Amino acid sequence: MSTKRAYVSPLREQAAARTRALILEQAELLFAARGYGRVTVADIAAAAGVASKTVFASIGSKSDILDRIVDKAVVGSGYEEAVARILDVRTPDGVLQALARGTRAGNESQFKAHEAIRKALPVHENGEALWERATADYREALRAVARHFLEVGAPARRYSPEETADLLWFWFGPTGWRTLVVENGWSWDRAEEVLYRTAASALA
Repeated sequence: MSTKRAYVSPLREQAAARTRALILEQAELLFAARGYGRVTVADIAAAAGVASKTVFASIGSKSDILDRIVDKAVVGSGYEEAVARILDVRTPDGVLQALARGTRAGNESQFKAHEAIRKALPVHENGEALWERATADYREALRAVARHFLEVGAPARRYSPEETADLLWFWFGPTGWRTLVVENGWSWDRAEEVLYRTAASALA
């Protein structure tokens, strides 16, 4: 006895994917502007031009939406490609220049997502775990860069690989970029130049 397979309409799936993307885009903008705690699913639905039940059906709760934003930001940062390029550089100074350029690109392109995540931390039911999930790959990438920096002939080892990675996080992590660009109004170009020179001077 044959069983009928459910028919899946490609057009319907494409429309659903566009709706999900629009919901995530509008939620990211709202979370970044107002803060996670001040935004409701109804607000997100209104901004996306859909019903609240569509938001729940497409993605889920507000917490589910934030999880999707975290995942999208990690992938969208392009950290894997950036690290691959950095690991091809064979001089310590070149590594730091490439790192400044790569982390600037990731932080600049994902700025709204980072703001959405940061503003959610104080009110999220598990903010610490959220931040760890949002930054785990970033920190691991900097550990790989720190090891490579030391392997390609960095000057006398004043810092261990672990300490070097911590310093790279201090300068090139999201907080360093935000401090200069958002809190102090620096341009991304100026922040990139100064963070690179600071790291080069300190690690020389």
